Amino acid sequence: MPRYIVERTFPDGLNVPMNDAGANALGGVIMRNAEKGVTWVRSYVSPDKKHSFCIYDAPSPEAIRSTAQKNSLPVDKVTEVRVLDPYFYR
Repeated sequence: MPRYIVERTFPDGLNVPMNDAGANALGGVIMRNAEKGVTWVRSYVSPDKKHSFCIYDAPSPEAIRSTAQKNSLPVDKVTEVRVLDPYFYR
């Protein structure tokens, strides 16, 4: 399955509460993603919470965009990536 980096901008900042409501919201994202074969691996968020860089495994960029729309999430850019492990060469 291809791996992608998804870049997002949140003009007002990304705020996910650290409680059951936040956990339920993220669980819903995971469930809706699974409907299209999309797996959210991990996200990195800028200190100001206005930008995120998310790692996804998905069948296509279109599947990522489709699930993002269902999840009411912005998508600035989707880039297919490969792993470059610095320890691989030792």
